[in-house]
Amino acid sequence: MPTIFFYGPELDKDKKRELIKAFTEKASELTGLDKSSFVVYLQETDADEVGVGGELLEDRLKKQYE
Repeated sequence: MPTIFFYGPELDKDKKRELIKAFTEKASELTGLDKSSFVVYLQETDADEVGVGGELLEDRLKKQYE
């Protein structure tokens, strides 16, 4: 069973539905597998729990807006 993991910001319920549908449809299209075989996990991740380029994403975002 193909599995898709998405780690990202908090989303409202409608955006989650839209994202799951889009991931599933595109993966099915590209692989030729039926949509019903895909499992999608959405994991909300805060910017203080992610590192990018050796620093917290939260800190990088702050620098961008200074």
